[in-house]
Amino acid sequence: MTSEMEKRLFTTEKFGGRALYKLHAATVFVGICMLLCYRATRVPAAGAGRAAWLGMLAAELWFSFYWVITQSVRWCPIRRHTFKDKLAARYGERLPCVDIFVCTADPQSEPPSLVMATVLSLLAYNYPPEKLSIYLSDDGGSILTFYAMWEATAFAKHWLPFCRRHNIEPRSPAAYFAQSNMHHDPSALQEWSFVKGLYEGMIERIDSVVKSSKVPEEIRVNHKGFSEWNIRITSKDHQPIVQILIDGKGNDAVDSEGNVLPTLVYVAREKRPQYHHNFKAGAMNALIRVSSVISNGPIILNVDCDMYSNSSDSIRDALCFFLDEEMGHKIAFVQYPQNFNNMTKNNIYSFSLNAINQVEMSGLDTWGGPMYIGTGCFHRRETLCGRRFTKDYKEDWGRGIKTKKHIDQTQEKAKLLATCTYEDNTQWGNEIGVKYGYPTEDVITGLAILCRGWQSVYRNPPRPAFIGVGPTTLAQTILQHKRWCEGNFSIFLSKYCPFLIGHGKTSLPHQMGSSIYGLWAPNSLPTLYYVVIPSLGLLKGIPLFPETMSPWITPFMYVPIVKNIYSAYEGVSSGDTLKGWWNGQRMWLVRRITSYLYGVIDTIIKLLGLSNMGFAVSPKVSGEDESKRYEEEIMEFGMSSPEYAIIASIALLNLVCLVGGLYQIMASGENMTLNGFFLQVLLCGLLVIINIPIYEAMFFRKDTGRIPFSVTQASVGFVLLALFLCRVKTRWNKALSRRRYKYSAAVSSTGENEKSLNAGTKPGYICVWRKKR
Repeated sequence: MTSEMEKRLFTTEKFGGRALYKLHAATVFVGICMLLCYRATRVPAAGAGRAAWLGMLAAELWFSFYWVITQSVRWCPIRRHTFKDKLAARYGERLPCVDIFVCTADPQSEPPSLVMATVLSLLAYNYPPEKLSIYLSDDGGSILTFYAMWEATAFAKHWLPFCRRHNIEPRSPAAYFAQSNMHHDPSALQEWSFVKGLYEGMIERIDSVVKSSKVPEEIRVNHKGFSEWNIRITSKDHQPIVQILIDGKGNDAVDSEGNVLPTLVYVAREKRPQYHHNFKAGAMNALIRVSSVISNGPIILNVDCDMYSNSSDSIRDALCFFLDEEMGHKIAFVQYPQNFNNMTKNNIYSFSLNAINQVEMSGLDTWGGPMYIGTGCFHRRETLCGRRFTKDYKEDWGRGIKTKKHIDQTQEKAKLLATCTYEDNTQWGNEIGVKYGYPTEDVITGLAILCRGWQSVYRNPPRPAFIGVGPTTLAQTILQHKRWCEGNFSIFLSKYCPFLIGHGKTSLPHQMGSSIYGLWAPNSLPTLYYVVIPSLGLLKGIPLFPETMSPWITPFMYVPIVKNIYSAYEGVSSGDTLKGWWNGQRMWLVRRITSYLYGVIDTIIKLLGLSNMGFAVSPKVSGEDESKRYEEEIMEFGMSSPEYAIIASIALLNLVCLVGGLYQIMASGENMTLNGFFLQVLLCGLLVIINIPIYEAMFFRKDTGRIPFSVTQASVGFVLLALFLCRVKTRWNKALSRRRYKYSAAVSSTGENEKSLNAGTKPGYICVWRKKR
């Protein structure tokens, strides 16, 4: 046993405290059952309260179902640890070739200087450079991005030796030079200043060219690749462009110390208006094909253009899983979490994904592997190309092109693989490569790979492997979550639903865990109901919860309190502050009534064939004022949008209902007491407290990031309309009740006469006579 453990390149351990968590979950489950029992057995006989009560029951049934689904990833999460020293001792430099894919699409939303910092961090991996190839896919086909890459090639000749000599981390020059103004080693200060000066000069030139949108003619003659661009090229209409900037041989392929540099390739697949390009999935598939004739590494790493490498040993870390003698042959991909370096202390927009990274992905790893999340993922090339797992499968780690052909011949061959028509009448985007047809192409691709018999691994090392840029405005946050939830919901409603495609291929807990994010979008409907109807019920005097003195109030209090206490513990233990957790509750509400609601609507529209799939690139830059408010943790609105109108309307409605409801309780005496409305007051009050930043942005702030007056006006109009409709409906219900009462009284007083008058008559005649009465 000991000798077998010594052979292992990684180990697995379970999270602690699971027995306590299971006890907690069991008590919450009992509380949920009691809550639903009360709700189902106390349905009012008639009136407005009956419909509201049944709606509450439906919402609570959904929340209960979703809670059960989320338990799959919290029941028994695990951690993975690697032994890179054993890998080095066993394999030395006999390691597989690795191809790295970086995808960018728009030089305005994704500044080339930001993209180059990511590329340089990947070039500087602690890995044999002759076995490393980096491919940049520019889906914008921009000469500005190519120019930035040409500049980065020259800087890399100084940057890579500097990284090796001083073993620095991180190896993104932007992140490294932003950390301190002076190198920790005084003897290296001169070199540090020299390299920093080179970097700042490069960034200045890149930003200047991007700002002018034109590469100077004297620079264009320095590399033949610039000749690919002419006046007829646009971002949506251009020929395939493949340019190998560093080919691993010749004088241009070595750094300032004479060491070989990794291969570096620029790729812009062909775009034509008449051909659908399938967004990022199409770019990834083009890279898979292009790389197969240039380097053909058996391992592929793909990262987003804003996710720089934060650990130079990440490749060796991932290879501990692929090269493990016992489990390595089963592993299709190794997924690292998304981490961000621009989160505020209290995580104002709750975009750190801490609970997902620390708990949920680890929980999925227990049942067969995490999802593929589109970045920070090491793939086995053959699994991306559709290979199914077999027990006798054995990878050829020595595979990869050792001796490259003439650079021009290789480029021309690669261009043919990046044309619009290459995929016609093939299985690309279906059985081969990244799948097409869904905004979250990464999730469905990973799920399909796992259903072919493979496993995946989640690795969350102490030092984050990749760090990126998170949203710094509310609009960016809403947009990103809308794309995620819409894509996942589309998958859930398709033949690729985890419960369908995974049936008999993956375990039930894995299917449940994979459905968590697919059910984000429908969460919007019961949430919207729960934040509106109880508040209106409070205002109209309709009780929807047990009275304070009733024993049935216990589960209604116990379940949310215990769940939120555990949620706060999970958030704080995952790295959030307590205030950050509270901000997360606000954003939980905001996302559900905006991003998730829009996700439901857009998905249904697309399923009905009324709209086509789109892909919105999330901006990676913000204005100076926006950035300042973000650092000060002030919520950013600043523009009119339907999403902001929804947020403001819900916040204002709860404030009006709370004030109006409390006034009626105090003014009505015994007819309406706090005893019967305590939980509604509590719920409405919590919603008001959580929305305090919204009220500030509507009524008190004067900066440009406040909620526009037009949005405030619209929200006031919506609230008044809701109150008017509610009042009209109440009057209508009262009128119907009076008519029913008079009718019942009349029937009761004439019952005996009806019997005598209608003796011997047919039943149908009696009914008609009663209606006439």
